[in-house]
Amino acid sequence: MRVFRSFLFLLVLHLLQGSDTSLVQLNNNGYEGVIIAIDPAVPEDGRIIEQIKDMVTTASTYLFEATEKRFFFKNVSILIPENWKENSEYKRLKHESYEHADVLVAPPTLPGRDEPYTKQFTACGEKGEYIHLTPNFVLGKNESQYGPSGRLFVHQWALLRWGVFDEYNEDEPYYSATSKKIEATRCSTGITGINRVYTCQGDSCITRGCRIDSKTKLYEKDCQFFPDQDQTEKASIMFMQGIDSVVEFCKENNHNREAPSLQNKMCDFRSTWEVISNSEDFKNTTSMVAPPPPPVFSLLKISQRIVCLVLDKSGSMASFNRLNRMNQAAKHFLLQTIENGSWVGMVHFDSIALVISNLTQIISSNERNKLFESLPTEAVGGTSICAGIKSAFEVITDMYSQIDGSEIVLLTDGEDNTAGSCVDEVKQSGAIIHFIALGPSADQAVIEMSTITGGKHKYASDEAANNGLIDAFAALVSGNADLSQQSLQLESKGLTLNNNLWMNGTVIIDSTVGKDTFFQFTWEKEFPNISLWDPNGTQMENFTVDTLSKMAYLSIPGTAKVGVWTYSLQAKQNSEILTITVNSRAANPSVPPITVNAKMNKDTNSFPSPMIVYAEILQGFVPILGANVTAFIESNSGKTEVLQLLDNGAGADSFKNDGVYSRYFTAYSENGRYSLKVRAHGGTNAATRSLRHPLNRAAYIPGWVVDGKIKGNPSRPEIDADTQTPLESFSRTASGGAFVVSNVSNLPLPDLYPPSQITDLEATRDGDDISLTWTAPGDDFDVGKAQQYIIRISGSLLDLRDNFDDALQVNTTDLLPKEANSEETFAFTPGHISEGNATHIFIAIQSVDKSNLASKVSNIAQVALFIPEADSSPEENSAGSGANVSPFVLLVSGSVAIVSIISSATIFS
Repeated sequence: MRVFRSFLFLLVLHLLQGSDTSLVQLNNNGYEGVIIAIDPAVPEDGRIIEQIKDMVTTASTYLFEATEKRFFFKNVSILIPENWKENSEYKRLKHESYEHADVLVAPPTLPGRDEPYTKQFTACGEKGEYIHLTPNFVLGKNESQYGPSGRLFVHQWALLRWGVFDEYNEDEPYYSATSKKIEATRCSTGITGINRVYTCQGDSCITRGCRIDSKTKLYEKDCQFFPDQDQTEKASIMFMQGIDSVVEFCKENNHNREAPSLQNKMCDFRSTWEVISNSEDFKNTTSMVAPPPPPVFSLLKISQRIVCLVLDKSGSMASFNRLNRMNQAAKHFLLQTIENGSWVGMVHFDSIALVISNLTQIISSNERNKLFESLPTEAVGGTSICAGIKSAFEVITDMYSQIDGSEIVLLTDGEDNTAGSCVDEVKQSGAIIHFIALGPSADQAVIEMSTITGGKHKYASDEAANNGLIDAFAALVSGNADLSQQSLQLESKGLTLNNNLWMNGTVIIDSTVGKDTFFQFTWEKEFPNISLWDPNGTQMENFTVDTLSKMAYLSIPGTAKVGVWTYSLQAKQNSEILTITVNSRAANPSVPPITVNAKMNKDTNSFPSPMIVYAEILQGFVPILGANVTAFIESNSGKTEVLQLLDNGAGADSFKNDGVYSRYFTAYSENGRYSLKVRAHGGTNAATRSLRHPLNRAAYIPGWVVDGKIKGNPSRPEIDADTQTPLESFSRTASGGAFVVSNVSNLPLPDLYPPSQITDLEATRDGDDISLTWTAPGDDFDVGKAQQYIIRISGSLLDLRDNFDDALQVNTTDLLPKEANSEETFAFTPGHISEGNATHIFIAIQSVDKSNLASKVSNIAQVALFIPEADSSPEENSAGSGANVSPFVLLVSGSVAIVSIISSATIFS
C-alpha cells in the first residue's frame, strides 16, 4: 500500500503542475473542454448562441491552417445564464462553471468600449486567464473595426493558450528602424500601408500627413497606420488578422525584431511561432493529414446549486480543537456563504459514513438553523473518505436522477489508504469535489479528485489564530452565481492574546457592498466581551451567542452604513485565541463590488524553484490601482510569511498598473502544504479606478487604403491613457487556495537565488548623453539589494541578446544599487566607438548579488542615432519616412574596439 500511495502522490504532483483554472485538454490535435460562458448580465438573445457557434467553427478552420494542420476546436461548451428561459436543447452542466470559463461573453469594461481582449498577467509562454468578448462583438456589430470574428478569436486564443503577445504596441505605435525610417510597429514589415492623421466631424473627414513630434522624434500622437486593403503578405495573425491575405504567424525568418511590440518585449525578441513551437501542445502533436471535423457544441444551462457537506468526525478530529473549529467554519458557510435557493445536504464519516441530512433548500434562517443541529458533536473512529463521498452521491440521487454539476465539500484531517479506490467513480460521477485539508496529515489522494473535477483545494493549519478554516469555507461561493449574489470577505484575522487581553481594530464597509453584512467572532476558552460600533458611533446589540461552538455573530439588517466600523474584544483569560470574520454582499446589483482574487502561479512546486503570488483587484472588469496588498503564506506547521505585493511592472509583476499585484515567494520552511491569503486595503483617494484600455486588446483597424485613398472606420471610443478616478476606502481579504512544496532540505543552504531580471529598462537620449531608468531588483529576486550592475552596449540587438558577455561594458563604478523596487537612474556618454553602419545603440543590464549570482539579462533598450525628418511633401508619407543620421554615431573598427565612457549616477531620494 505504501508503494501505491507514493505512486499516487507523484501522479497528483504531475497532474497539478501549473495553476490553471481552464479545463481544456488537447486530444488528438483537437481542443476539448473549451468553455464559453455568457454572463448573467447579458440580455437573452438566441442569436448570440448561433453567432458563437459560427465564430468558433470558422476559427477552427483558420486555426488548423495557421498552425500547419496541427490544432482545431473539437468540443465546446456554451454556458447559458440561469435567468434565460428554459430550452429543450439546454442540458445540465457537469464540471463547467464561470470560474473555469476560457471565454466570457459579457458587457464591456466600460460602456461603449466593445473591444475584445485577453486577460494576461504571466510570463511569455504561460497561459492567460480568459478572453473577454462583448455581446455586440459576438453579434457582428464591430466586424469592420476588428475583422471577422473567427479570425480574431484565433488571435485571442494564441494569447490565451500559448502565452504569446500582440505584435503591435498602442503605447509605442512607431519606432526608428535601422532603415533610417519611421516604421509602424508591426510584424511583418511586409504589411504595407500609409501613415496619416485622419479626423472626421459628421460626414466630413480630413486627411493630412503625419508630423514628427519634437520630443519623441517619431510621428505625432494622432498619426495612425492605415493598411492597404489588398495585400499579399501572409503574416502575422498577431498583428492584424483582419487582413485577407494574413493566414500565418510570424516566424523566425520574417519576424520583425526591431519593433517595440509586446511580443518582442515579453518574449525576448522571439517570433510568435517560435513560442508556439516550444509549447507543450506543439511538442505533443504532429501535423494531420485529413481536415478536422467541425466543432461539437454543448449548450449547458446554469441551475440551482446543490451542495453536500461531507465532514470528518474521526478520532483525530478531537485533537487541536479541530471538531469545534470545523463546526464554527461550517456554520459560517451555512449562515453567510451558501446562497439562498441552494440545496444543502450533510454526511458525517469516520470508518463508516452516515447520511445526517437529505437535501434541504435554503429559503430562510429556519433551514440554516436546522442544518446547524446536524453538525457532529463527537470525534471517534477511523477514516473512510470513499464511504463519505459515496454517501453524498446517495444524498444527491435521492432527489435528482443525475449527480452532474453537484458539489461535494469534503473536509478531512486524516490519511486513508483506500481513498484512491474511488477516484474513477468520482471522475465519472459528474460531481465537483472541493477539498478542505485540515492539519498536516490530510490525505493527498483527494487532491486528485478536486483537480479532475474542477473543484477547489483549500488548506487550514492547526493554528486557529490564522482563521484558515473559516477562510477555506468562506471561499466556497458559487462559481456560477451572479457576482452581486456572492458573499465577499471584508476582514479575516485572529490573535493569540497573552499579556494584553484586548483585540481592537476597524473594518471598512464601502459603498459597493453592505447588503447581508455579517460579523462573526470566535474564541477558544471563554466568551469575551464584544463591542462593535457603526461609523456613527452607535453600538451594535443583539449578538447571537453560540456557547457550544464558542462563536458569536451579528447580521446587519438592510444595507450596512458606509464607513469605518470599530470593534473591541476583551478576553477573560490569558492564552486566549480570538478571531473576527466580516462578510458582505453587493449593495446594488447594478453596481459591481470591488473584488480580490488571489492565486499562486503553480499548485505544486519543487524546491528551490521560485513561485509567484498574484492578487487581482477589480471593480467589475475595471482594474483598481494604488491599493496596499499583503500576502500571508502559511506553511504546514502554521508558520506564516508576509509579502507586500506590487503592481509596478518589475520583478514578478509583468505589467505596471494593470490591477494585478505580484511578488516572488522563495521562503520555503518545510515540505508539504501551504495556504495563501491576501489582504487588500485602499485608502481614500489613494486607490483609483484605471479607465485605461485593457492590455492585450484587439487591434482596432482605423480604416483601409483603397485605390490610394483612406476608407475610414468610425473613431475608436477612447479615454486618456492616464485617466483614473478616485476610489473610496475599502478592505477585502481573499483565500488563494493551497499548494504543495517538496524537496525542501533541513540542512543550511547556500545562497540559491540571484537578483530578478530587470524588465523595465528604458533609455532616452539627452544631447550626447544616454539616460537609463529601471526598477531595482533585490539580492534574492525582488527582496534585498543587489551588489552591482553590469551595463553593456552594442550596435546589434541580436549580438547583445545572444552574446551579452562579449559586448562593450560601460563603467558603472559609481553606480551603487538601491533597495529592491526603488527607481534607479544612470547616465553615460558614449565616445567614438566604431561600428560600420550602426543606426542605434542597444543597452542591457545584468545584476549581480553578494554571492556573485547573476540575474538574467534585462530587456534591451535602444536609442536611435539619427533624427528623422518629415518629407517635404507630407501628403506622400507612406509606411516609412526618410531620416537624417546625426553626428552622434558609433564608430567601430573590426572586432577590436576602444571605449571611452563617461558615467554619472543621478540619485533620487
